[in-house]
Amino acid sequence: MKEVSSSPHAIKEEEHVWITARDGTRLAARVWRPLASDTEPVPAILEFIPYRKRDLTALRDSINHPYLAGHGYACVRADLRGSGDSEGLLTDEYLEQEFEDGEDVLAWMAEQPWCNGRTGMMGISWGGFNALQLAARRPPGLGAVAALSYSDDRYADDVHYMGGCLLSDNLSWASTMFAYTSCPPDPQVVGSRWREMWYERLDGMSPWLAEWLNHQRRDAYWQHGSVCEDYSDIACPVLAVSGWADGYSNAVFRLMERLKVPRRGLIGPWSHKYPHLGVPGPAIGFLQELVRWWDHWLKDEDNGVMDEPMLCTWMQESMPPSTSYDQRPGRWVGEPAWLSPHVQRVRYPLGDHRIGQPGEQLDSPPLSVESPLSVGQFAGKWCSYNAPPDLPYDQREEDGGALVFESEPLTERCEILGGPVLHATLEVDRPVAMIAVRLSDVALDGRATRVTYGLLNLNHRNGHAEPEALVPGERYRVRVQLNGVAQAFPAGHRIRAALSTSYWPLAWPPPEPVRLTVHPSESELELPIRSMTDPDELPTPHFGEPEGAPPLSSKVIRPGEQRWTVSRDLVEYGSALEVVKDLGVMYMEDIDLRVTRRAYERYSWTGDDFGSVRGEIEWVMGFARDDWDVHTTTRTVLTSDAAHFHLHATMDAYEDNRRVRSRNWEWTIPRDHV
Repeated sequence: MKEVSSSPHAIKEEEHVWITARDGTRLAARVWRPLASDTEPVPAILEFIPYRKRDLTALRDSINHPYLAGHGYACVRADLRGSGDSEGLLTDEYLEQEFEDGEDVLAWMAEQPWCNGRTGMMGISWGGFNALQLAARRPPGLGAVAALSYSDDRYADDVHYMGGCLLSDNLSWASTMFAYTSCPPDPQVVGSRWREMWYERLDGMSPWLAEWLNHQRRDAYWQHGSVCEDYSDIACPVLAVSGWADGYSNAVFRLMERLKVPRRGLIGPWSHKYPHLGVPGPAIGFLQELVRWWDHWLKDEDNGVMDEPMLCTWMQESMPPSTSYDQRPGRWVGEPAWLSPHVQRVRYPLGDHRIGQPGEQLDSPPLSVESPLSVGQFAGKWCSYNAPPDLPYDQREEDGGALVFESEPLTERCEILGGPVLHATLEVDRPVAMIAVRLSDVALDGRATRVTYGLLNLNHRNGHAEPEALVPGERYRVRVQLNGVAQAFPAGHRIRAALSTSYWPLAWPPPEPVRLTVHPSESELELPIRSMTDPDELPTPHFGEPEGAPPLSSKVIRPGEQRWTVSRDLVEYGSALEVVKDLGVMYMEDIDLRVTRRAYERYSWTGDDFGSVRGEIEWVMGFARDDWDVHTTTRTVLTSDAAHFHLHATMDAYEDNRRVRSRNWEWTIPRDHV
């Protein structure tokens, strides 16, 4: 990334300001704005997230917001209620309280003498969610949003559930927020009240996972904050961005198709990161794109930003399987709309372990599979948060426990853009079952790179609101939606679809082993084939090299550790996936602060004992300077039997290595067709 130390506008930074919400709670914020805004008010942009502006996102914020401020905007980075240095409690994501606070912050911005009353919102992940959620409430003055790595549907396409299947990232993400909500405010900001505020958080916190497990179907809890409930609520322009290695790319397609406001979509090869910091590369000059977006919608500049394709995606070239990529070769392709006139959905019949040609009649007897619990150990994460090493590995070993259908070698290059679908007639021998469908690119040497995948809890075959028990032996017609992708398959390669009855630890398995029988002659694989010779293809924008403001000064004083280990004991048949995400100790020179972050995740099982699956996550968070030393340790364990989930969590908080709080939670939660 090119560090840009000079910009069109000289800027000033207000390291800490208080914004008072309607109930009197004070929210902590940081402001960057042009010096000239003292007399010449400018539009203001809000990023409103719970990840601690003073330390945990300070490095990223120092790259993003001063850059935008230098191009003529007042940028406000505020901590959510109960996070960072803000007062109050944070007890769940996307609560009504959060939306009201967001409205209050936007109103405060618009009233400042340095703001001309026009505002925007931006953010990645949580900040992408609430940018859309606030847009749907139509607060006065909100002129546009830029949402990255978000979902419009909190149940069907978020970190919690996928196709009605419980994701292990639900546990992982809940454990992350369990750790973050245990952290104290900084005494340098809040003064002597820091301990009182910290204890209030520790005494008022509870693991969010229990709430999420109490809502295993799509109900009012998940409908709240899901803008898909009524897309017409959003009245301002939307820039929607994600990456193929991210878990949130599907929502970009849906917003392009269903919003009625001016909109643009961008999907690159990236993981869960801003595109100017994007890994896998190529990263792009995204901050320049943001400036163009805001200039058009908040300053009324006719800069051509809306003359470009509605949707730009990175068409990925074939690559050998790897748990990490520095770069993904490919090219940008542009679509005038979504659904795209360049894409045709083509159905390919299934036969005896074969994928046939459209219109071909294939005869095949029924085919059955009962997958071992080991299928899924090379699946990577549902969402690649920082890329290495959490991408899927070679699928050949996974395919050994799956039902495989494969094409003949391709006679010519094939490109797909969008979400493949499996249409299948099947039956099972248990009342609760799931199916995982993986689509892979099989190279000439046999290596298989997973291109995309989809999950379906078969009890949710008719919808996520009212699951229905399966009748063993009865035939069902199901539709399994796979994640959208842009992928090229070279001539000579094969396309492989692999079906399994479990996909642990990416998704929690059903209560007991399931035998799945597929009737191939009544089943088809639907692929979104993109034409490579369409004369109407739009030229794509030229994205510049990544730019950003110089990051604040920091240094690593203890290196971290990244580890992703699959193990198998052939005596007791115990297996485990262990993940270490240790960021070491970072020293932040400007505030004389040492920050420690370490997460350990372990997903284990024994043989094919479905009652043995276990997820265990431990976090350590620490903050220290000469006169201040605190840390917390949080631990979450999730197990299950045939009828229930069992959740146990602990939290211990320390000041100067003396334990000041210790809490313990335990729940037994019935399984609801999961």
